[in-house]
Amino acid sequence: MPDSTAQNAQQSAPPVLGGLIAYLEVDGANKAAKFYERAFGAETAFAIPPDEQGRTMHIHLYVNGSSMMLCDAYPEHGHPHEKAQGYTMQLILGDDIDAWWKRAVDAGCEVVVPLDVMFWGDRWGQLRDPFGVAWAMNAPVKK
Repeated sequence: MPDSTAQNAQQSAPPVLGGLIAYLEVDGANKAAKFYERAFGAETAFAIPPDEQGRTMHIHLYVNGSSMMLCDAYPEHGHPHEKAQGYTMQLILGDDIDAWWKRAVDAGCEVVVPLDVMFWGDRWGQLRDPFGVAWAMNAPVKK
């Protein structure tokens, strides 16, 4: 990346929301960002333009009041694509969990565990997005 692009990225960087940021490497970060807009109401706060191969090294999203970041794999720089596994993106929601769930499923998420009241007393369910990332939604049971 040329120095002027690095300087511009630093000057244009939006504020990070939250104290711990999920930074996902996915196969098709620009497509994933657009999907997350449809499925989870994400807003793109910042994105490095794609390179000549269509890859981007950084996208900053806001999702449910927090920051989330994405990039594509760059195997030539020691960052090959690896299948998403061993983690779940957990959305903590309120009374609108049904709307969030429907939007995600309608956008193309696969239901892994249906949304239901769980043994710990909350409503919870798990989805998988088209990029292989597991997402769960959790909300207190309405009383």
